[in-house]
Amino acid sequence: MRKKLVGLAFATALMTGNAMAASIDDKIDALQEQIEELKAQASNAEKNRSSGIQGFVNNNSIGGYGEINYNNFKGRISSNGEALDDTVDVRRFVLYFGHRFSDRLSFHSELEIEHAVSSADDAGEVEVEQAYLAYKFNDSANVKAGIFLIPLGIINENHEPPRFFGVNRNEVETRIIPTTYREAGIGLFGGFENGFGYDVGVTTGFDSGKIDEPAFGVRSGHQEGALAHAKDLQLYASAKYTGLSGLLLGAGIISGNTGQDGASSVVLKNVNARLTLAEVHARYETHGFDLSALYARGKLNNADKVTQAIGNAAPDDFYGWYTQLAYHAYKTNEIDIAPFIRFERFDVSQQENAANGGFFPREVTAKDRITTVGVNIYPHADVVVKADYQYYAKDNAHSSFNLGLGYQF
Repeated sequence: MRKKLVGLAFATALMTGNAMAASIDDKIDALQEQIEELKAQASNAEKNRSSGIQGFVNNNSIGGYGEINYNNFKGRISSNGEALDDTVDVRRFVLYFGHRFSDRLSFHSELEIEHAVSSADDAGEVEVEQAYLAYKFNDSANVKAGIFLIPLGIINENHEPPRFFGVNRNEVETRIIPTTYREAGIGLFGGFENGFGYDVGVTTGFDSGKIDEPAFGVRSGHQEGALAHAKDLQLYASAKYTGLSGLLLGAGIISGNTGQDGASSVVLKNVNARLTLAEVHARYETHGFDLSALYARGKLNNADKVTQAIGNAAPDDFYGWYTQLAYHAYKTNEIDIAPFIRFERFDVSQQENAANGGFFPREVTAKDRITTVGVNIYPHADVVVKADYQYYAKDNAHSSFNLGLGYQF
């Protein structure tokens, strides 16, 4: 009897031990499954995080440009009575942000700060230079809508400091073509394999009732998308050819009424103050030489009415041209030294014989010839140090020695 009890106890203990062992194995297996599941979740999370970072990098772009300049004027008072002080100026600080929604749809923007500080008591400005959406059908057909640069001249669309010679932008593409010139609207653009490209569209235009610097042509009348009066719109068109190595040929035109049905002055109500501004340009780069030339001309109809509206001599028939030669005299992988010389002339003809009998005289600084000699030094393709001397034949007090530092990224 005792032997039977002992055997039964032993069998029970063995069964219990086997059951406990089986239970522990099950728990270990369950824990292992949980660990593997957690590892898979962590791996997926890392993949998602990496994918999100990569997606952000692939679909977003950040850039910018800026320039800091020093200007030392020959005189202290210009021919127009303007005070000319030697200055150091953080002239521009610009940030670019772009986003690609898809392979076809993208967004582009630039935010600019001029003269470092902007307030009611300072000369600086904060402005949206570009903000537009672009949709690509193919290389030869794209649509854009928003505020964007108008394709006029050489510098307007290529105004980053490393991309032009000289500390200051040339006078012709400042007074005749109001670089940097942008408006809000819609455009169609594209290019072809043979080297031809085009850009056409309709945008807001100028408001001639806002012109307050006649010696700078119609520049102060452009509206820049800031509560722009849109009674009168303008058409623009440009074409270019880059089919030969080193060669650029281009032309552009804008045309539209600027009276805006008297929005800024009742004098301009029902007045056809049509502005037409056209230009042609060329650039050729070969064997270290960089030669460029541009001619621009504008016509403002009924300038006498505009003169009456703004209380100053309005621009009438105005033009300008320049030729420029640069030579990359010393170029290695680390540095590029390019001296240049530029000759330019502008004439902002102004309406003097208005209804008031010519009371408003022509601006003294509305016509001049400028010679600029200088050098661009590139320690990197996207960084430039500049030095030049500008000689104004008529307004000689404006002649100046200039230094500049610029970058883009």
